[in-house]
Amino acid sequence: MNTDQKMRQSTSASAYGGRARTDAGDGDPPVRAKRFWSARRVPAGIVALAVFAVSGLLLYDVAAVRSGRPAMRWREWLADQLAARPLDDPWIMSGAALLAALGVWMVVLALTPGLRGLLPMRSPGAGAGAGAEKDVEDAEAGVAGVAVRAGIDRASAGLVLRDRAMEVPGVRSARVDVGRRRIRARALAHFRDLDEVRADLDTALHEGIHQLGLARRPALSVRVRRSAKSKG
Repeated sequence: MNTDQKMRQSTSASAYGGRARTDAGDGDPPVRAKRFWSARRVPAGIVALAVFAVSGLLLYDVAAVRSGRPAMRWREWLADQLAARPLDDPWIMSGAALLAALGVWMVVLALTPGLRGLLPMRSPGAGAGAGAEKDVEDAEAGVAGVAVRAGIDRASAGLVLRDRAMEVPGVRSARVDVGRRRIRARALAHFRDLDEVRADLDTALHEGIHQLGLARRPALSVRVRRSAKSKG
């Protein structure tokens, strides 16, 4: 292999790395679709059990003190520590920081949908134009009041697109990483010109993305390089 061939392969691998296809005829326009919200049963259950346990213990101790019995030792120790330690004490600051972090974590869980690995899919009745958003809302309303929504796992979408990439002539191996906003495809070619392989791979992946029926079409980044055995 001469120097010109090595330069050609290097240029072909890097020139297409971050380019996304944005032509007008690339299928249906994106449709606004709500993300799936996680039920978060485990964090909610942990918080509920912790609040129930602490509240029940404090209520029992207060009732015992009101009835003339001595307070529990842990509450007396905690009251003495809080009364004796200043506000700038390291233990006080650490406890306050921990409680603040837990509070921020709970607020984030309450305000964010979660389920980042699940991509919303386009409803069958969603089309182009001003009525597309209304079609999505009608589809979410469902038939007879039953909500109908569809989604696909990012890992499953990556496997589907990888199978499409392996069908392209000249592709020896491929890896497709599906993100929420961008899909990155990396392939090894063992014959054919790199530009031709990359063009066919780009077309096949765009068709595969279109067939996935995603509500929001991610940008596509394709990179093709020659395998080490083919260079030798």
